[in-house]
Amino acid sequence: GGKGLNQSVAVSRSGSKIYHAGCINRKDKNIKKQLNKWKVDTSNIYYVDEPTGHAIIQVNTNGENSILIHGGANLKITSKQIDQTISKFRRDDILIIQNEINRIPEIIDRAYSQRMKIIFNPAPYSKKVFDYPLKKVNTLIYNEVEGKGLSGKNTIKEIRQELSEKFPDIKHIITLGDKGSIYFDNENEIIVDAVKVDTVDSTAAGDTYIGYYVSSMSNKTVKDSMLRASKAAGISTKKLGGAISIPSIN
Repeated sequence: GGKGLNQSVAVSRSGSKIYHAGCINRKDKNIKKQLNKWKVDTSNIYYVDEPTGHAIIQVNTNGENSILIHGGANLKITSKQIDQTISKFRRDDILIIQNEINRIPEIIDRAYSQRMKIIFNPAPYSKKVFDYPLKKVNTLIYNEVEGKGLSGKNTIKEIRQELSEKFPDIKHIITLGDKGSIYFDNENEIIVDAVKVDTVDSTAAGDTYIGYYVSSMSNKTVKDSMLRASKAAGISTKKLGGAISIPSIN
């Protein structure tokens, strides 16, 4: 998917190895070529007849975006593909998934049985998220809008309280754009300010944050991972575009 592609590119540009899995139209071989140039492994991308999923992004004068999404090939993932892909990985390997593909409950269950660490970004948000086995997720990363949907609450304080009670064993990160980000679990809270920049286009900023954060999880503290992710996300907003705006910071 679009968000998945951006997050894969962010992981790669942060200096970590990433394997991208999904479906694209068989005529869009250029997508694989571009991902390979960005050092993203594409061996788990399958070709289908459905048009490749795509998004129409509208950006206002403040650099904020509104996105319309056509699922297309993103919704053609099969059980066979899920099993073939996840069987290649082992305990504590990390799976990053987004809410723009099909068979998400099956993917979570399969990765959980493989003892992978599951990072779930419930974007674009929809109520079908409540049917997913979210208690098997290691970390939920969501923005304020998605947090409101998940919790049914309106303020950050209420969102945190509700989701802490609903998912007490999960790690949470709320990204708040130019207001920074908040990490919390059942014991800790960490608040990190956003990097102040002259924003041109916020497209892929959240994806950049997620990719850099996940890439840093294995060798940095939560706070240092958040700081690195915030810096990269801020830099990404200084340039127009999605994946092409993601910086390389090694």
